[in-house]
Amino acid sequence: MPAPEVPHWEGAVNARLLIGDIYRMGRSEWLTERGWEQVYDDGVRTVIDLRNPGERKRRPTDPVVGDGAMARFDVVNSPTEDPDNAEYQALVQPYMNHPRLYADILRLFPGQLAAVFKELAAARGKVVIHCSGGRDRTGLVASLLLALAGQAERAAGQDELASRGINSWHLVAPVKHPYEHYLAEDEMAGVVADRERALSRFVGGLDVRAFLLANGVTAAEIDAVVARCR
Repeated sequence: MPAPEVPHWEGAVNARLLIGDIYRMGRSEWLTERGWEQVYDDGVRTVIDLRNPGERKRRPTDPVVGDGAMARFDVVNSPTEDPDNAEYQALVQPYMNHPRLYADILRLFPGQLAAVFKELAAARGKVVIHCSGGRDRTGLVASLLLALAGQAERAAGQDELASRGINSWHLVAPVKHPYEHYLAEDEMAGVVADRERALSRFVGGLDVRAFLLANGVTAAEIDAVVARCR
């Protein structure tokens, strides 16, 4: 039976199947213990957290999850950026939040993006990648994956789903975001269109295989990632 496009993982925010055996979602701490059981039942064995180490913490409103629930997973922290980098700080305010910044992240942190793909190549079982909202850092990796798999035309649709998914969460989130808030449809439509234009420019100039090879990912590792995307 094929994996559901929108998995039923209790507590998960902005979760969906990206491609092949790779899922995407928002912060992992939103899942309940039952949610992690459902993730396991769906065949996921590896969780790749794209956040910076300082972001990886629980909030008082997060559900309590026992250590045993996570012991069955390989949880990998593979950040896509270095927030202490001076050029990053000059470019990105208050955080990386738009596809127009994706090319800069690729230029500034090629080794860190390559490391994510090495983790994907080596991952056990199905994989879920996530950042905080499941939109931009996850979206950058998702766009690279789709382009590598010859499905770059799906990047805009994925970005819209992720943007709308986290926007809906802002409406009900128990902890309000310090910079973002829920947008009504008339405003959200403009955001989606603006992001789509920037994303089209980004994926239109990508040769992901060449980028990965130039930054230490082997041809065999690239082939392993592509195999995941089938």
